[in-house]
Amino acid sequence: MDNTFVIDNPMVTDRLTQLRMKKTGTRKFRSIVKEISSFMAYEVAREFPMRDVTIETPLCTTTQKRLEARHIAVVPILRAGIGMASGFEEVYPDAVVLPIGIERDAKTKEPNEYYCKIPKNINHFHCVIVDPMLATGGSITYTLKLLLNAGAVNPVVACILAAPEGVERIHAEFPDVHIYCCAVDSHLDNNKYIVPGLGDAGDRIFGTV
Repeated sequence: MDNTFVIDNPMVTDRLTQLRMKKTGTRKFRSIVKEISSFMAYEVAREFPMRDVTIETPLCTTTQKRLEARHIAVVPILRAGIGMASGFEEVYPDAVVLPIGIERDAKTKEPNEYYCKIPKNINHFHCVIVDPMLATGGSITYTLKLLLNAGAVNPVVACILAAPEGVERIHAEFPDVHIYCCAVDSHLDNNKYIVPGLGDAGDRIFGTV
C-alpha cells in the first residue's frame, strides 16, 4: 500500500500488544495511547521541511538543520482522537489543536459532523489528523475533505491501528495523502470493527466500556 508507513519499532509493537489485551484497564490504556502517540509524532515529523542555519558550537561555527518556521496543527477526530492529541502536543508543544467532531451513524456507518472550526489561514499549517482507529475510513476521509476544502496543504493521517479497507478508501480518494500507523490488521467484521483490533478505542480511553 503506497504512502502507508507502518511504525514497527519493537517498543511500539510491545505497547500495541498491551493495548490489544482485554485485561488492560482504562488508566493503563490511556497512558499507552499517549506514549505511542508521542513516538508517532517523531515519525510524522519526517514530513516537515528543514532549513539550514548557521550556529556557534563551543568549538566552531557550523551549518546545521532546523525545522522550517511553519505552524503545526494537530487535528484530533472526536472523541477518541483526544486520547492521541496529548502525546502529539508533548512533541509539538507550540502546535494548535483543532478538534473535529464526527460520529458514525449506527445504521449507515457513515460519518456525521457535529463540530468543526478551522482557521482561515489553515494553509500556513502542517496538519496532522489523529485518530486511534482507521476502520472504514469514513471519518478520516470526511476530515480530509473538510481540511482540503478549507485550504490545507498536504495533511497527514496518524492512527494507531488501520484496516486494509480504510487504507484503500483513503488512497482511492486521496492517493497523495500519507498514512502513519503502528499496524495494518486483517479486516473489518460485520460491525465494521477492526480484527483482531483492540475493541472500541473511544470506550477504552474514556472508560465507557
